[in-house]
Amino acid sequence: MPATSTPPTSTPLGDVARLIDGGDMDCGSGLLLLITRAMRRLEAGDLLAIRSAEPSVEVDLPVWAELVGHEIADRLAETDSGPWWFSVRKDGASAPDAGTVFSIGDRTPVGHRLWAYTNFDCNLACLYCCAESSPKAAARRLDPDVVGPLFAQFREQGGKELLLTGGEPFMHPQLGELVDAAEGLERTILTNAMVFHRGRRRELLESIDRSVVMQVSLDSATPEIHDKMRGAGSWARALDGIGLAHSLGFRVKIAATRFDEDPEGVRELHERLDAEGIAKEDRVIRPVAAEGFADGGIHVSIDSLEPEPVITADGAWWHPVAVTNPHMRIADAPLDLEEIFGVVRDTLKVQDAASAAGREVFRCA
Repeated sequence: MPATSTPPTSTPLGDVARLIDGGDMDCGSGLLLLITRAMRRLEAGDLLAIRSAEPSVEVDLPVWAELVGHEIADRLAETDSGPWWFSVRKDGASAPDAGTVFSIGDRTPVGHRLWAYTNFDCNLACLYCCAESSPKAAARRLDPDVVGPLFAQFREQGGKELLLTGGEPFMHPQLGELVDAAEGLERTILTNAMVFHRGRRRELLESIDRSVVMQVSLDSATPEIHDKMRGAGSWARALDGIGLAHSLGFRVKIAATRFDEDPEGVRELHERLDAEGIAKEDRVIRPVAAEGFADGGIHVSIDSLEPEPVITADGAWWHPVAVTNPHMRIADAPLDLEEIFGVVRDTLKVQDAASAAGREVFRCA
């Protein structure tokens, strides 16, 4: 949408190109959508003023600005308890093309990709786990007899990618059946690579078709950060698992989860992955989402997060990082993919229509 020229608006922070009042909305309940719409109407370098009565915005707005590339130019509080004012400069020095460490991707067409939480029990209890998985979590396992027809329906509707995540998928005793039920799709298993070294799980790993991709979590080049988030000794065991999967002929992808930009730490991780033979296109650096166990990170909502529908034993959600968030639930069990994707498409139509109309919320009191 092209930017338009408008007279400057006076605010306590000085003149700005545009002003929005978010009232008591937080960044996860629509404020970021208002800000994004307003930014699309500004030229690079223009200032947007934001007034908010929600305390969490003090923390979340600067994090968002850094990630998307804008700059917090100024801020003030009307009182110690708010409301707060921010002025944000469009396209600041932290723009993604100026060096963000986080991976940036294109929108995935609705109906192309489906996520499935195979289970929620896990050998780890990562401090930022969006699914609240742990050794104590209820397993909530997918039943192959139930989801097999769903996977077939997904193929028939033109679906291409299926990603099996958890919990730790290799703790599901019927993982092999789930993988087989998805034959004909591009299949990826997301694993911490720590539990498939021996016994029946090793036999399962060896039996899986080599067209299945293994995506392994590895957060840092050395143990310190990874083990702090995931548990002592987990880094070394993950590295062993990467080597084992490679030796068996699997394509291995690596996903690192980080709270901070930390360009130096991510550079060291890339050097480590070079040494491990991981192709550059098989690496994802992602920020922590403020969901599940996470005590910080990026706030997400249906308004701010591109949909990637996910099924669990309990229902369907907008995105795999939000399966503990009741506001992101889009269907209950029993599941029907036509309904799931239909709800997502209808929601996107409403959002796109609202954006095209250019509506904004402005509160005077």
